Formats: sequence, structure tokens, C-alpha cells
Amino acid sequence: MKRYRIDEMGLRTMERNRFDQKTRRAPSGAAVPRAELTAALYRALFTEWAEHGFAAVSLERVAARAGAGKAAIYRRWSSRLEFAAEAIWSVGLDMAPVEDCGSLERDILAFLTRLRAVLRHPLVRRILPDLHAESVRSPGMGAIHARVAEARRMRGAALIERAVARGELDDTIDRSIALDCLPAQLYWRMIVTGASVSRTQLAQLAAAIAAELRSFCSADPGRH
Repeated sequence: MKRYRIDEMGLRTMERNRFDQKTRRAPSGAAVPRAELTAALYRALFTEWAEHGFAAVSLERVAARAGAGKAAIYRRWSSRLEFAAEAIWSVGLDMAPVEDCGSLERDILAFLTRLRAVLRHPLVRRILPDLHAESVRSPGMGAIHARVAEARRMRGAALIERAVARGELDDTIDRSIALDCLPAQLYWRMIVTGASVSRTQLAQLAAAIAAELRSFCSADPGRH
């Protein structure tokens, strides 16, 4: 699959056609490059998904938004679920790992800053709750979601391992719990409650998470 330029947390930078804009139909007879049309179909799918929920996604409407016919979808994907799987995968994995900022707290702040950029996107805020619900209802979507989530956690694990290597965290720390802690509070605030988070609050949250992770290391080993 051809890769596109990606912004801070894996969302495609659509400079001409933002996710929340409809793509105009190409003039009759005009040749549309394959990669450009695939990107347009992804954008159209996410817009349709945000407006109607995945269960009510219409491939006819998706194709129309992308300025194409329904056949353009079925030439690429055999089903709506396969279409969604590739769209989610293409966005979900293209997240640059957090660079080494020199300390656990600064690494966490960089991670949260990138995550906040994603969670502020209006389509992301509308799609994520439905994605979680659909993952419970549909084993196929659940498998897709789990695959992407695990790949993203693997990248986030580098932050924990750097802190262990620096001696900021003990090697006995439960990596799974630590990775849960990194995004949980920010996600809850922005997606579940719909609240905003300022830069000052982001820094406070990074300090709190760093302290929480360090406290795991000083706890009774039997808890791990």
C-alpha cells in the first residue's frame, strides 16, 4: 500500500480535501490516479462513518462523496468490513514513535501532546466511540480494532523501556498496566466527557502519570 504524508499522530494531512469536506466528482472522462482515488474513498468512508455510524454506512454514499462509482470500492475491497479494515489500518499504524525527550515526564508530555492533536479532530471524536461499540457487536471489527491497538501499544512501549533503561522505572513494572495509564486519562477527558485540555493541564497530567508509574515500581511486588 502506498503511504502518504502523516501528521503528528497518524492522521493523514489532507491539504486539499479535509476529512470533513466532500470531495467533488471528477469531470466526466477525467482519469483519476489510483492512489488519489483510494485516499478519497478513505476520506469519504470516515466522513460517512462519523455522520451515520458504521452500521449505517452506505457504500453508495461513500462512493458519491469520493466522486466515484460503487464499483471503485468493490474493485479494491470485497466487503464493507474489509474496506474499513484497510482504512483503519492505514491511519492507525502511521503514528511516529515519541522521540527521546530525556526523561520519563518529558516523554509522556510529548506523547500526550500528540494524542491531544488526534483527539481534537472532529471526525475522530465522533468515530472513536462508535468504533468501540462496533468492536463489541462485531467480531470482525473487534479483531481489526485489537490488531491496530496492539501495534500502537508496541510503539508506545519504547517510552516505557527508555525509562527503565534510565533507571526511572524498575524493570519489574507491569508493562501492560503502564501502557494503559499513558492515554487513559486524556482519552477519558476528551472523548468520554468532551472536555478540552490546555497545555498547562497537559503538563500537569504528564507529571501525574509519571508519578503514578513510579509508584507502581515501589509497590508490593506481589501486586504485579
